[in-house]
Amino acid sequence: MAYIQFLGAAGVVTGSKHLINTGSDTSGKRGLQVLIDCGLFQGQKEWRERNWQDTPVSANEIDAVILTHAHLDHSGWIPRLVKAGFQGPIYATPATIDLCGILLPDSGRLQEEDAEFYNKRKQSKHTPALPLYTFEEAQSCLRYFKPLEFDVAKQLSPELSFRYVRAAHILGSSMIEITLNTDGVARRLLFTGDIGRVRNHDVAPGKVVHSGPTEGEAADLVVMESTYGNRKHPTSDPRPELASLIKQTVQRGGSVIVPAFAVERTQKVLFLLKELMESGEIPRIPVYCDSPMAINAVEIYLKYSQEYSEDARILIQKYGSPLEWPAYTFASTPAESKKINASHFPSIIISSSGMATGGRILHHLAQRLPDAKNTVIFIGFQAPGTRGFTIKSGAQTVKIYGEEVPIRAQVAALEQFSDHADTPELLQWLHTFSTKPAVTYLVHGEPAAASELRNAMQKELGWNVQVAEWMQRVDVR
Repeated sequence: MAYIQFLGAAGVVTGSKHLINTGSDTSGKRGLQVLIDCGLFQGQKEWRERNWQDTPVSANEIDAVILTHAHLDHSGWIPRLVKAGFQGPIYATPATIDLCGILLPDSGRLQEEDAEFYNKRKQSKHTPALPLYTFEEAQSCLRYFKPLEFDVAKQLSPELSFRYVRAAHILGSSMIEITLNTDGVARRLLFTGDIGRVRNHDVAPGKVVHSGPTEGEAADLVVMESTYGNRKHPTSDPRPELASLIKQTVQRGGSVIVPAFAVERTQKVLFLLKELMESGEIPRIPVYCDSPMAINAVEIYLKYSQEYSEDARILIQKYGSPLEWPAYTFASTPAESKKINASHFPSIIISSSGMATGGRILHHLAQRLPDAKNTVIFIGFQAPGTRGFTIKSGAQTVKIYGEEVPIRAQVAALEQFSDHADTPELLQWLHTFSTKPAVTYLVHGEPAAASELRNAMQKELGWNVQVAEWMQRVDVR
């Protein structure tokens, strides 16, 4: 019998990996084995340690990987899977492939840099500290990627085919509709990946043009994210609050630090800052985008501008490429990054990672958090166990590179920038289903979020909803 096994993002928000096994055929031969997403665990140490564990099915026995989108918690374990022996195709939309082409090598480079840093300071419990994978290993895995456009059916075996439908989360993001024919019965499975916003651009600025996920779905089994299952996004326009935070910080003589995911969120913020400066709502101060992948990310963002809302497209047409804007600096080398820290004049620093789990943002936070003149603005979800979560929660200190750093800077969060649908938006989308699934499994959420969303779906929709558990196997009936 076919089954699904939840290898990640079950009980946690990161590490998305879901294995489909179509079961043995009539001859007893092993069935097709497909991995839906292949993400990194981030956050608490016990989760991160799972990145070093092999999959319960040998990597060389997995026949294919199907990606929903490029974020590292969905794609960042691919180099490790390839390193362990996987040599099959990795299917993704063209935009997702372009984004993985910069995200995965950058992830490898950052892991090499972190291992080198810990070895230099002799702060690792392991001697020597090793990267999960290297830049070269990440670069090498890109040869397995195979592009597939939206709404094009792909047959992987006589019993399994799939197609991509739009998820409206980030560039190229998709849900995966799988048609599974086993035991003479056809079943449809839907893996949502991350589900995008459905509200208007005023409260979700820079939202993709394919507003809200594809409606009218029909599925026998759904595997669905629950990141914001116990939250509601603010419905106010974030721009006045953002402008006020920046002006107050500049008046204090401080700088604004924005931990942001390098893909999509950074580009949205850059255009928003440009718009606020041009309208005179915030002062013209230097803006630093400190990310080695920033140049390529901007180019990809502009390449797929047709995916964005009309307002976003107008901004792109009006202002052109951020790479050419005066007073906007893109730091690609460590030396250029150090120059930013050497400046003590008011500025806006945008750097990854969005949850402050690694990367250059750590150097900026270590330097700027102890100074009350500065402000840190979070514009995305902060998973428990991450430094971003610690800083946002009101802690007095945060550990960075083995040292406790005082948190005296102002800390703010603008939830309107989230690319995840909240509970009302999820329910709004689920109401469009043409048929009721036999069962829905909630993944990619904290236990409290998944539990509350389950209760809301049971009460409002009358669906059979279960919260998935890590390593749990469920039969596809």
